[in-house]
Amino acid sequence: MHDWHGREARSFVASLARPRHNGVVAAQTNIVIWRDAHLGAAFVAAPAFWAGLWWWNSPPLDLSWILREPLGFAIPAFVYPILEEIVFRGGLQTFLLRYPRGGANWRGFSLANIATSAVFAALHLFSHSLLWSVATFLPSVVFGYFRDRHSSLVSPIALHVFYNSGYFWLFGLH
Repeated sequence: MHDWHGREARSFVASLARPRHNGVVAAQTNIVIWRDAHLGAAFVAAPAFWAGLWWWNSPPLDLSWILREPLGFAIPAFVYPILEEIVFRGGLQTFLLRYPRGGANWRGFSLANIATSAVFAALHLFSHSLLWSVATFLPSVVFGYFRDRHSSLVSPIALHVFYNSGYFWLFGLH
C-alpha cells in the first residue's frame, strides 16, 4: 500500500509531468506546474509588455479583427506556437540536453536553451525584421527555461500560445 502523503506522493505527481516519447508532451500533466510562481510571473509579464509596446507605438486598437479573420488569428496565435514548441523545445533543446555541455546552466538557463533560442530567433529572420527577430530571443529563453524547469512542453506551449494570442489580438498581423 502506498502512503500518498509526503515525498512518495510528490514523486508520483511530479512524474506525471515528465516528458514521455522523447520530449513530446505527455498525455498526463502535473497540476503543480500551475502553482509555480516563476510561471505566474511569466504570464503576468506579457500584458505588461503589451501595454508598454502599445504606449510606445500607440497603434489604433481594432480588437474585433479576429472575428473578421479567424484563421488569420488562429494560425499565428495557436498553430505556430504549438508547432514551434514541439520542434524547438521538444526536439532541438531536448536533443542538445543529451550532451554533457547542453545541461550546463547559468542561473537556471541551460546552454541547450540558449543555443535553441539563438536558432529560434535566427529562423524568425525569414518572416520578421532584424529587430523583431532579435526580440524573439528573450521569450524563447523564457519558454526554454520552463521546458527545463518542468521537463515538459505543457508550460512552454501554454506561455507561447498566450504570448502570441495577446500580441496578435492587440497588434494584428503587421
